Amino acid sequence: MKRKIALVTGGYTGESVISLKSAAVVEKTIDRELYEVYKILIYPHDWHFLSDSGEKTPVDLNDFSIRIGDEKITFDGVFNILHGSPGEDGKLAGYFDMIGIPYTTCDQLSSAITMNKGYTKAIVDDIEELHIAKSIQLFEKSTKNLLRVKDELILPLFIKPNNGGSSIGMSKVKTWEELPEALDKAFAEDTQVLVEEFISGREFSIGSYKGKGEITVLPATEIVSSKEFFDFESKYIPGVTEEITPGRQTPEEVERVNRIIPKIYEKLNCKGAVRVDYFLQHETGKFYFIEINTVPGQTETSLISQQVKATGMEIKEFYTQLIEEMFVEDISF
Repeated sequence: MKRKIALVTGGYTGESVISLKSAAVVEKTIDRELYEVYKILIYPHDWHFLSDSGEKTPVDLNDFSIRIGDEKITFDGVFNILHGSPGEDGKLAGYFDMIGIPYTTCDQLSSAITMNKGYTKAIVDDIEELHIAKSIQLFEKSTKNLLRVKDELILPLFIKPNNGGSSIGMSKVKTWEELPEALDKAFAEDTQVLVEEFISGREFSIGSYKGKGEITVLPATEIVSSKEFFDFESKYIPGVTEEITPGRQTPEEVERVNRIIPKIYEKLNCKGAVRVDYFLQHETGKFYFIEINTVPGQTETSLISQQVKATGMEIKEFYTQLIEEMFVEDISF
């Protein structure tokens, strides 16, 4: 008997557009011989199932069920591809935990923590061979905080919304005159802002996932952007960025990265597929952690998709492993 899987997409933020694109790929790729798939769109005050004909059916939030005709459909599990809030920040995870439905992504606590860049860096900071850029976490824009940034950090700086994704609201600051505007931009997206010193290095993004009981580290993608940094346009507009998979790393660098990534995965208690962004510093080759994405994009050109294909695995098999692992995780508790 096929398992009934809810494919959750949409969202409450600007990342919903990317979430819908990811869901479209998952929907057409997932193994239909094993699973019945129902696409559930989640928007503020509007959770619904969208049929192939475009008909909307509301979700009963008491048990996350839908009714099609006379049939009530409940789900065996959730394939979560909702980027940003509430799918990536722990809100949905907490809801699914309360009603007892397993899902493919991190639990409520890990999701909430990893959405906060500052808190995440504090947790992984003691991992051997991993380095963190010097930074300050701001909770308000004030003259006092402006002076603190100038006193404690060295230009150039990256200004980032602390809980955001897809590089929305992010800026690179080269002069102190640019700082107030960059902070305004970041605070427009979030109530917390991370200000960190710029690390000059080669940028990489690497996926890892747990399937068949094992953490697998995928080949890293090297990011070569024609822009100052890997911003929203670099990520989603074709031609702005060159993405090389596998990235150009020495055997020693590959071995070292493959030691560090599982430690990050375990330290943050990750589940499903995640993606870690990092620099290898130009002068030293040191691994500098940037951030982790616990609901990485699954479009046909996304980094995770490129990396899975580079291993020779079919994307369909990758999705099957993610789905089956959530049932193993669920049984273990």
